[in-house]
Amino acid sequence: MHALRPLLRKSLFNLFAAALACAALLAPRAASAEALLLIEADSGKVLQADNATIPWYPASVTKIMTAYVTLKAVKDGRLTLDTLLTVSPTAASQSPSKMGFRPGTQLTVDNALKMMMVKSANDMAVVLAEGVGGSVDGFSAMMNDTARKLGMTQTSYVNPNGLPADGQITSARDLGILARSFLRDLPEYEYFVHIPAIRFGKRVTGNFNKLIGRYPGADGFKTGFICASGYNLVASATRNGRRLIAVVLGANSGTARAVKAAQLLERGFSQDNLSWLRPSLGTVENLVPVDASPPNLRDDMCGGHRKRPASDDDDALIAANGGATGSGSATGGEAQVTFFTAGLQPPLMKASELMASAPAAAEPVLVYTGPTRTGTALIAAVAADADQQATPKARGKKSRVAKKPDATDKPADKPKDTKTAAAKPGAKGDGKGDAKGDAKADTKTAAKPAGAKHAAAKPAEKPAASGDQAAKPAKPKAATKPPAKPANNS
Repeated sequence: MHALRPLLRKSLFNLFAAALACAALLAPRAASAEALLLIEADSGKVLQADNATIPWYPASVTKIMTAYVTLKAVKDGRLTLDTLLTVSPTAASQSPSKMGFRPGTQLTVDNALKMMMVKSANDMAVVLAEGVGGSVDGFSAMMNDTARKLGMTQTSYVNPNGLPADGQITSARDLGILARSFLRDLPEYEYFVHIPAIRFGKRVTGNFNKLIGRYPGADGFKTGFICASGYNLVASATRNGRRLIAVVLGANSGTARAVKAAQLLERGFSQDNLSWLRPSLGTVENLVPVDASPPNLRDDMCGGHRKRPASDDDDALIAANGGATGSGSATGGEAQVTFFTAGLQPPLMKASELMASAPAAAEPVLVYTGPTRTGTALIAAVAADADQQATPKARGKKSRVAKKPDATDKPADKPKDTKTAAAKPGAKGDGKGDAKGDAKADTKTAAKPAGAKHAAAKPAEKPAASGDQAAKPAKPKAATKPPAKPANNS
């Protein structure tokens, strides 16, 4: 009997430990205005689901479907990656983030896709839509038809880029289905969802998905932000041949969504040893949709409490233990990730620290306008685009006279394309897509000409801005006319 006591104690201890683990796993989660989903890419098995079937505004994760429909058309032979597409006035008028090309500019399907998926360029999404579907409405119908075929029962589209629209709705469940379908149906084009950075002329833009180049094994997909949706992210990663997909909707910053996705993925990769403790959640297709209206997070995301306007490339750091207020419970926080990994494998750096670190060095992918080029022709095309970016410096007196009235107009951050300069109304919060990350780079070329203008015309600066300069009244009117057009995009 005495010999059995140690065995009994050990058994009781193991049962007690298992009960505690189950209690932690099954405890109700605190309510929060976000949706989370973690699934296996191959099987569709659900590893975690919180509010995963509540309707949500997709924002720029819409572009995953835009890429899917476009690449399916390429795979079916209806066009090629080398097909030339033309920027229309409709495309050029889209709100930032965008490339800002003038109407009539041509570029290939390949380059438009790269610009759309890395820079989240709203104008490139419309260029692709018009090139594949004939029009935005025609392409939206193709997107909706594809969604139905894939089983995305909670999704509807009215545009290809995710700019604010009442009928643009999805859910974490449907985004999980879409990501799985992309990997399954278009493996030869998977490259487009994990490009680390692009170089257009002199301008380099990194992927807004902060997991790329930071989280071990990260290999896709896409970010999104509008005020109503909050910060969204669909992310995938592969470890030891096992690929997982994480969906985060409604995070409170660009870094927060990346941290949450990293925590979800890390938990999923660590579950094999404790999978018997978790109840089966079935597959993503079997998650039951909730009949409700999407939450509108505008006040939380874009209210006056923010020190600066919210945008998709938000570098704000969050608390190290599970995020900002109310977010830690939704993912279990980094302490819970440690619970799963303790004693099983070397612990990963805290997710918040990982997302704050610099991404791994990677050569940006060259993108350019015009037809497909290689060798010296490609070098020449890239140089031509770089020269085009610098044209505000070389326009001399003509551009100076035309631009004087706009000297104090901050939104005009792209002098090379006056038609798109008014897209800044996105600063209201909606319609910005994934804007801010490239604002720093985009404004560099504009800042120098503006400085030159001020230096050359300081005495006349105020009269010109107020319309009191009698010598040249006509040209300033022409220069200020285009900004009225994008007003509908806020």
